[in-house]
Amino acid sequence: MYPVNSIGIKVVAAESRIENREDVAAELDAVKPTHVLMSAGITGRPNIDWCEDHKPETLRVNVIGTLNVADLCYMRDIHCTIYATGCIFKYDEEHSLGSGVGFKEDAKANFDGSFYSETKGYMEPMLKCYPNCLILRVRMPISDDLIHRNFVTKIVKYERVVNIPNSMTVLHELLPASLAMAQKGLTGVYNFTNPGVISHNQVLDLYTKYIDPTYHYKNFTVEEQSKVIKAGRSNNELDTTQLMKDMPEGIVINDIQTAVELCFQRMKVNLTEMGWLPDNMPEEFVREPLSS
Repeated sequence: MYPVNSIGIKVVAAESRIENREDVAAELDAVKPTHVLMSAGITGRPNIDWCEDHKPETLRVNVIGTLNVADLCYMRDIHCTIYATGCIFKYDEEHSLGSGVGFKEDAKANFDGSFYSETKGYMEPMLKCYPNCLILRVRMPISDDLIHRNFVTKIVKYERVVNIPNSMTVLHELLPASLAMAQKGLTGVYNFTNPGVISHNQVLDLYTKYIDPTYHYKNFTVEEQSKVIKAGRSNNELDTTQLMKDMPEGIVINDIQTAVELCFQRMKVNLTEMGWLPDNMPEEFVREPLSS
């Protein structure tokens, strides 16, 4: 048990696996928390294509496990924050690419192109039945480092990327927001992204600007992408009006363009302190120079 920064909140890192209901129940009874924050889930390695060939395992964690936590917390009157996903939508006629019209919290999932997204799509209506749950639709999370789960890390390693504007979540800004929302007792579904959209190219251009000026990339179409992946990928814009309206006082959430640029500025400092910059990046991040 340890405090989070200087705000005096005591935190216990769970040891039980969410698919093991009895273990989760025993841990909740031993710790007796006032709030639970649940980010566990299976996305697969190296990516969600894994779920296509491991459907029972995916269901066991993403559906049964998530419901275990929500239900057990409900039975004990514990506020439960679920870090869910906004990758259950795709651009459509009413929410077209470039229109600025995002999916709102009451929108029904319209994307099931991957088994991962399919499970998340039918999880959300079930979670909404629990009045103790705060359900946060995270998308393409970006952190201030190059940990393998960082959206930046993933696309930097790809030889080619699609260039589609998307809603994304900068964790440096939104994780503190989730704590404040939980403390405030908010419940229900929230689109949990920075306002606005940013494209893959814009993210990689900022990576080139701040991290590796020699980095280069190529684009390909969604149709070309579909030939090299097992499962489809969600692309969408989420409306953050409700999130910003209900955000507790003192929490700053920048638009996604500003937030990602600030993120890369912090990343540059972090990687320099780690000794990766200016010229000691791990081989997995290094690209061969373009031929002249």
